[in-house]
Amino acid sequence: AERTAINAPLQGSAADIIKIAMIDVDKWIQDSGSSAKIIMQVHDELVLEVPESELEQTVTEVSRLMESAAELRIPLIVESGVAKNWAESHG
Repeated sequence: AERTAINAPLQGSAADIIKIAMIDVDKWIQDSGSSAKIIMQVHDELVLEVPESELEQTVTEVSRLMESAAELRIPLIVESGVAKNWAESHG
């Protein structure tokens, strides 16, 4: 019960932060004219489909947006990965 009481607010806050990040990323995609598409969200990850020609710019911008989704006392650090499919990305 103690673990649940401590964990619930953390998970709720993380869920709120990823929602803010998704909104910011979607807005950037629309405003920039990027062909990237948000495919899904899994826990604290966003999965995007990105044309290879836009890959570097998209990784840079999505990382920046996700790291700035909330102002905390500790920095939000984003790690990015590139793969052809879901199995490759977590293999």
